[in-house]
Amino acid sequence: MTSAALGARDRADAFSKPVINAWLLVGIAAVIAVYIRAIYFTPMEARQGAVQKLYYIHFPTALGAYIGVGITALCSVIYLWLHDERADRLAEAGAEVAATFLVVVMAMGSIWAHVAWGAWWVWWDLRLTLTLFLWFVTIAYLVLRGAIDEPAARGRYSAVLGILGALLIPFIHLSVYFTDAHVHPMPIVAKPAKPSLSPEMLTTFLAAFVAFSVFTLGLIAARYRLGLQRDTLAELEAERGHA
Repeated sequence: MTSAALGARDRADAFSKPVINAWLLVGIAAVIAVYIRAIYFTPMEARQGAVQKLYYIHFPTALGAYIGVGITALCSVIYLWLHDERADRLAEAGAEVAATFLVVVMAMGSIWAHVAWGAWWVWWDLRLTLTLFLWFVTIAYLVLRGAIDEPAARGRYSAVLGILGALLIPFIHLSVYFTDAHVHPMPIVAKPAKPSLSPEMLTTFLAAFVAFSVFTLGLIAARYRLGLQRDTLAELEAERGHA
């Protein structure tokens, strides 16, 4: 992938900062601390037992994926409006992180469902199906970017998919209200009423949410930095080829 001509500031900054940023380091440390708390200091759920602790991976990872999809959509809108290559590059970074997190979400959810409900996957569960569809849309976004060489066309076409993907998020969250044919329980935290978790579990959940939010932003920032370095090297190579 090559981009339109990089600005002088972008070219100067491409290798001036490390890929591993402070957000990422803090996020990694926070995630480790959260899971130490979840495993050793958070009580087990009475009916599900130890498998319920996957909740502290499953749901915060889903929120991290939503952050990535949301950044992709927002930056896609900015790119269509301003044609700023930085927005396009940041949208790509968000999509790659989101696609990775969605795999983790579905994998952890399948393990949990198999133990708790006796099924690895239930196709008629709307939340499962919509989450899988969101992953397909995110993968299609990345495949489309790899299939188009012309930067402006690539940015425009992929931006449409990036925006459409974000429209699925509210439907995924609200899907358990649309049908009774589901294995997912009703929301226990993200709901209008008081969260249905004990204080210890709720504290661990909120800590996991914050930790994964920081971790997600750190990953996206690192991926953006890699994209900037890639585009800078590609531009320098093209200039040498024309010299």
